[in-house]
Amino acid sequence: MRNYLKLFAGFLFLGGLAVAFNGCQKDLATDPGATESDIVRGQYIVVYHDGVQLKSEGVITYEEGISQMRTATLDLLREYKVPEKNLGYVYSFALEGFSAELDDDAFIALRNDPRVKYIEPVYKVKAFGSQSNATWGIDRVDQRALPLNQTYTYESTGTGVRAYIIDTGINYGHVEFGGRAVFGFDAFGGNGQDGNGHGTHVAGTVGGAIYGIAKNVQLVAVRVLDNSGSGTTTGVIAGMDWVAAHRIKPAVANMSLGGGASQATDDAVGRMYDAGVPVIVAAGNGNWIGREDDACKYSPARAPKAYTIGATVSTDAKASYSNYGNCVDLFAPGSSITSAWYTSNTATNTISGTSMATPHVAGAAALYLQTNPTATPQQVYDALTNASTKGIVTSSKTTNNHLLYTLDFGGGGEEPPPAENIAPTASFTVTTNELTASFNAGSSSDSDGSIVSYAWDFGDGAPGSGVNIAHTYSSAGTYAVKLTVTDDDGATGIKTQNVTVSATEPPPPGGENPPLIDTFNVTKSNAGPWRKANVSWAVSDPDSDLSLVRLELLNGTTVLQGVDLSVSGGSASGSTELKSRTQPTAVKIIVTDGQGNQTTDTRTY
Repeated sequence: MRNYLKLFAGFLFLGGLAVAFNGCQKDLATDPGATESDIVRGQYIVVYHDGVQLKSEGVITYEEGISQMRTATLDLLREYKVPEKNLGYVYSFALEGFSAELDDDAFIALRNDPRVKYIEPVYKVKAFGSQSNATWGIDRVDQRALPLNQTYTYESTGTGVRAYIIDTGINYGHVEFGGRAVFGFDAFGGNGQDGNGHGTHVAGTVGGAIYGIAKNVQLVAVRVLDNSGSGTTTGVIAGMDWVAAHRIKPAVANMSLGGGASQATDDAVGRMYDAGVPVIVAAGNGNWIGREDDACKYSPARAPKAYTIGATVSTDAKASYSNYGNCVDLFAPGSSITSAWYTSNTATNTISGTSMATPHVAGAAALYLQTNPTATPQQVYDALTNASTKGIVTSSKTTNNHLLYTLDFGGGGEEPPPAENIAPTASFTVTTNELTASFNAGSSSDSDGSIVSYAWDFGDGAPGSGVNIAHTYSSAGTYAVKLTVTDDDGATGIKTQNVTVSATEPPPPGGENPPLIDTFNVTKSNAGPWRKANVSWAVSDPDSDLSLVRLELLNGTTVLQGVDLSVSGGSASGSTELKSRTQPTAVKIIVTDGQGNQTTDTRTY
């Protein structure tokens, strides 16, 4: 009985809108938002005061309640000369009342009857989110069995969910997307604009207004394949890395691509999964000669944490090109799928492949995430599997021969528990210019959320905040700088790093420029016991205040002979002989200006 009542209540919800009469004029009964075409003229829902017509004591069954209500209502209608054939439904659980066709006299009489609580007109209703003339792919996934009914019915639209399209890019301006397609990443240094069509087609199936499963999802272009539809695992993994670092949840990733077995690609899928992003991937379109093959031979189809999709044709058979095997989790329509195209903002194209099947499932994941925004990737996968139509795909060569179904995600049950928060990672770089250090914390990250604050301790007692910040120290030295980052769940991460700053020596007294040694040449010779050094020198001073040139003949640090030469002005030169009986090791010149600034140089003897 509980299930029956639930269905009955649902019928009433669709059957009419509860708008009461509060005055004496019949036109006051209409819903303020309703138009003339929304109302069924002459048809009304009449609601009794509780307990007036349903007289039984204790618990009664649905059938008992309906029987009692019908008998009492027929008695009432006879009072006002309303034919029995005018009676429609009677209600006894969701409300107590009935529907009927009434003329003006009966309407007025019932309105004034003390047993009647209110009367409202009957409104026309439509199936929620039903699309007429739907393409066969989205038409197929909202019903359990063939034949198709030319409609696509949906209970949600993916609002608030981001779908990362890891592909050839997206034609952002296409009318299918209505401004919901945005740039995320481009492995080729561009802006993610599609020059191939594959990515736009996929995005259209995930979230196009006409051709899409989730009609209000946010679509993010992650371009990893070039205009020929080709790429490398390096580019693909770069795009996956970007998604793992920048994902905004709730989110789902679509990967309608693949290649040979790649552990790196598989591991990247695992990281995205661990970061809270379900990864929906294509099973692949056969081997290198186009013949169906085991999906477990290919990446990312074989990745343990991916959700891998095979393709069906309109008869529910596995498409001849679709890969198969234990790595396939689910099937979806993939042959002759119409969706958006890249050649213009209104263009469409009809193509086939597991690439076309996969976005049907990614779109379905977005529908589930709208109503279950904290679901983990595994909970998304389980919801897709549990809702699927079991055992219907023929010639599948796959244990999981199940077909996508989008109207049975168990909505209204318990929401999945939130995942345990992972603390953010603090990281920063620094550059210095004398006593000023410039810090950049942009490399900090949070794998399951976002960083909301950056707090600095510069090691000299001064605090700071922000991603990018500069700090000037009062003196040179090495300081222990600490960065504390806090995420949107209140968890923190800390990074401490030593930073050294230095200051340029102050200018010489008077602030003048030091003198310059322009020429300093030494020629050595011997004469009997003497060891000689003939020195040719030339000096100058930008401030024109030369004062003294001193020449020294050295043995180690011992001055064997020193000569002081008075000079002046902006330049001076000369040739001077130095000699000693002791073997010299070097000759030194010292130039002094009028402010006491000195410049020295040494030559080996």
